[in-house]
Amino acid sequence: MFISLQELEAAINYWRNLSPSQGDCLELCQEASALAKPYAMMIIQGSVRLPVDGLSDKAKDAYLKYLNAKDAS
Repeated sequence: MFISLQELEAAINYWRNLSPSQGDCLELCQEASALAKPYAMMIIQGSVRLPVDGLSDKAKDAYLKYLNAKDAS
């Protein structure tokens, strides 16, 4: 299974809407933060898609929870 850049961005935005940035530094929630690194790497490397297995455990968990929420709505 692969994730497109757009789908990864949608997952980050889902978590940002669910749990907005907090504090003076506007820190992302853990889920959005876990997804932000692979998102940035995809942009820097010019990647179009990324294998789900290439995500860290935290990022994979955040992405799969996003998919479940998306499928439920």
